[in-house]
This record gives sequence, structure tokens and C-alpha cells, in this order.
Amino acid sequence: MSRMTGTGLTDEATYDRTRIEQWRAGKALSRRGMLQLTAGGSLALTALGALPSGTASAATPIVKPLPPEIFEVYGTNAETRWEALSGQGYLTPVERFFVRNHTATPTIDVGTWRLKLFGSGLSGGPVEFSYRDLLRLPSETITSAIECAGNGRSYFTSQQGQTVSGTAWKLGAIGVARWRGVRLATVLAKAGLTRNAVDVLPEGLDADYVTGGVNLGKVRRPLPVAKALQDVLLAYEMNGHPLPPDHGHPVRLVVPSWAGISSIKWLGRIEVSETPLVSPWNTQYYRLLGPDYPAEGTLVTRQVVKSAFELPWNAEFAAGDRQVLRGRSWSGNGRIRRVDVDTGSGWRQAKFVGAAADRGWQRWEIPWRAGVPGVHTLRARATDITGVTQPEVTPHNTQGYLFDAVVRHPVRVV
Repeated sequence: MSRMTGTGLTDEATYDRTRIEQWRAGKALSRRGMLQLTAGGSLALTALGALPSGTASAATPIVKPLPPEIFEVYGTNAETRWEALSGQGYLTPVERFFVRNHTATPTIDVGTWRLKLFGSGLSGGPVEFSYRDLLRLPSETITSAIECAGNGRSYFTSQQGQTVSGTAWKLGAIGVARWRGVRLATVLAKAGLTRNAVDVLPEGLDADYVTGGVNLGKVRRPLPVAKALQDVLLAYEMNGHPLPPDHGHPVRLVVPSWAGISSIKWLGRIEVSETPLVSPWNTQYYRLLGPDYPAEGTLVTRQVVKSAFELPWNAEFAAGDRQVLRGRSWSGNGRIRRVDVDTGSGWRQAKFVGAAADRGWQRWEIPWRAGVPGVHTLRARATDITGVTQPEVTPHNTQGYLFDAVVRHPVRVV
């Protein structure tokens, strides 16, 4: 099998279709494995074998303070309140950046931490890098959003009357930061990437994920080599400072435009393989499943178009007052081209604030005069550089991923 470095496999949907076609042609995965996949089951435990426990010490769910005026907490996860981003500038401050943990934030000793690369896709056998080794390599800085694939999940229920599983995020499971680190391509080259390597499988050092009495092992999700070589970063800084514990200390992956699950935190190992790799996080989870999708489901792809107001839910305004409504829009497809806002009397185009960005979000504002007392609904609708516009309804999927419909934001005029 030749190495897949073409642009097609830098898109997750194409990657997924390719893997399924390879299986049908007898070139990838076992029949038993694909049957499990089509049932939404896990392949990882049989395909990859037992996994080591890692080098993390005891953990607490979330380390940083979670003041209620900034975060809404869901167990091991914390969602940023959109009003907490008002006046904060373009980057999300670390202390306001959402937290998505499968288990709990581990405490890792940077002095003993090692990144281990291994597998059939390396020419010289396993390789290890220390933190100091990474600091000695050429660095790169990117500004990029990281967003949970379930961001907006609650609106499947509250707006569309549909039942979905998973954390009931509103729109605050996203943040934009300036990340500094080493390109994954650089590390793979130094480790001896072979010309026949097709997949890499990054794995975190947090505790094993156990659900329904089944241990699914470490959080991990495969990437095609093409994407790994394109723009993936091994980040060790966030907004100019070393990564804090909740955001992946000492090193995490940043995979621009792809679902947040790809940006593995507390990185400990990377398998590099000349044959396709799988895990529960691309077979059992992070697939669009339901009556409108094929039996095997559709892999969650790059992020969709969304918009949010920098306002609390049911914000209050004085009748007759002139306001400036502010918000942010973003898309995994690239820059935002246009944002329209409806305050109850039709769509009007919002004014952009600051420059457009390919991997982040676009800030915007629009004037509004609060009218008669009562409940009003604000709506924001973005269109990205590819021409994709937020729809009125998102097709239902059972796990509530990739909600992109226009959100109806209630406010009160008093």
C-alpha cells in the first residue's frame, strides 16, 4: 500500500470513505472489525491489544478554578459562558478556555515525561523524545480554534425536540488560542517515517476511559499520515505560556479544523503504521449515526459553521435603549465571509471587527434599539468562505454531533 500523502486524505470524510472501501476490497480491517464498526462498536481493544497505564499520577477532574460566572460545569467538563468572552479580545484567555476531559486532568512530571513513537511505519524501531528534545527542534506558532464535536448538542433537544446522548453543551465548548510547538511532521521525520506509512495513532496519558463496565483504554484517535504531515502541531505553549494541566501539559496535539477529539491532550505515545489503525473514538464514538445515515455511520469530519452572541441567555435590556450586539462566528472550512443578524425585523448584515482568520473565528457587531417590553429572539447566521451557510435545522444524529443550525437566543426587554 503506497503512502497516502495526497490532499484527499487530509479531509476526515474522505479518509473514512477510503478506509471502508479498503475493507470492502480486502485491504484494511478485518471483517469482524468492520461488522463491529457498522454496529457502532469498538475495534480498538482487539486491534491494538493491551495498553500501558502511562506515566501520570493521581488526577482531579479539573484543576483550574471554575467560577460560576465564567463556566457551566458538567462533571469532568466545563463550558465557557459566552458573556464571559465579552471584551476579552480575539484569543480566549486560558482561565476562560473550556475543558473537555474524558476522565480527569492528570499531573505529569515534565522531567520524566517522554513521547514514544513506535510501529511498522518507522524504519528504525521505537524512538523517544524528552521535553527538552522537543524544545531544541524548530518551533512553529499557529492561532487555531479547538472545539468539541458535541458543541451545541443541547439544541437538538431544546430547538428541534430530538433526543441525543452526551454532554448537553450549549455553544461554549470552543476556544481560540495561540499555540507554539513542533510540527508533527518534524518529529515523524526524525523518528524515521517510512514511505509506506499510512496512519498515526496519538494516545493520551490520562486514565483509561471506562464506560458501561468496559475499559476502552487510553483516549486515542487515528490520523492519516497526509494530515499529520500537513499542519498538525505538537504544542507545548498556549497563549505564550507553558500548557496548563487542564489543556494538555506538557504536550498536546493541535489538529486545526478537525473535531476536538483529534487534538489529544497529555500526549504520551504515537503509533505509526503501514496498515490502517482504529480506536473506539472513530468507530464507537464520533460517528454520525441514525436513520438518515448509512449503517456504518459517517465519521465526524471537520467542524461546521456556527455563531454565538456574547450575551447571557435571557439577557435584559431597557426598552428604547440603543445597544451594540456583539458575537463571533467560525467554521472548520476556513474564514467567515458574511454574518447576518435578525433581531425580529429581518436579516441585516453585521460589521466585522478585526481581521478574518482561517483557523479561528470572526468577531462582529451590529447596532440594535431595544423595542417594546417582552421576550425577543436574536439570531445570527454565518456564511463561510466556501459558501456554506448555517441552516435552520441540523439533521438529527443520535450522539448529537456537529450542530450547525441557527440558534434562537432569547433576551428580555424591560
